[in-house]
Amino acid sequence: MAQTFHQEYMAVPPVTRTYTTACVLTTLAVQLDLLSPFQLYFNQSLIWRKYQIWRLFTNFTFFGTIGFNFIFHMIFTYRYCRMLEEGSFRGRTADFIMMFLFGGFLLTIMACFVNMVFLGQAFTIMLVYIWSKRNPSIRMNFFGMLNFNAPYLPWVLFGFSVLIDNSVVVDMMGIAVGHIYFYLEDVFPKINGGFRILKAPRLLRLLFDEEDEDEYGAVLDDTQPGGYNWGNREPAEPAEPAEPAAPAAGEE
Repeated sequence: MAQTFHQEYMAVPPVTRTYTTACVLTTLAVQLDLLSPFQLYFNQSLIWRKYQIWRLFTNFTFFGTIGFNFIFHMIFTYRYCRMLEEGSFRGRTADFIMMFLFGGFLLTIMACFVNMVFLGQAFTIMLVYIWSKRNPSIRMNFFGMLNFNAPYLPWVLFGFSVLIDNSVVVDMMGIAVGHIYFYLEDVFPKINGGFRILKAPRLLRLLFDEEDEDEYGAVLDDTQPGGYNWGNREPAEPAEPAEPAAPAAGEE
């Protein structure tokens, strides 16, 4: 049993495994009174004046005490984080980490202007938005009551937040950051004169990615926007067979 759990755990992609584990351990530590939420929340004054830099990260890993809200958001976080890492970010761990850093940075900037001290839920909505935009044809079912295409999922969650009287600011922040990332990574590079703004630095690629060649030895074009068919190449047309040489004089 333990061996099976370990195998399943290690089968989870590395970034998803690291982030979800950090979220679960943080919540357990708070539940067991080993940590207090007051040690984790985002506070500009404590970060810049008291140098409590860890708050820039820990506010993304606490989803509240164990209960329905925690389980609901952890399921969504794990599911869509893993599908992104195994889907459009397969083999591009450095770019996936770059997305985490970019999204976390923008959400932190926004938190400076709104009364938001824990950003994990907004980060989850960002992941959901990016996944939904990259999988537009997938049909979704929400609690067995509503059927729709994937791009509507963030807005369905927004409506659900309204129904249960949750703050819609969280959803709007996640949707806004997810849309900015999607535009910069998937739309802007495809327009005339566009280019990839969020390409992972070479150091990140050296640390986390495999060789920049695919199994056929073709160099991957890292200027392609994120999403689909990374490294795919048109199959080469087979060479026409050479015509047989003319027989030498005197040969039949």
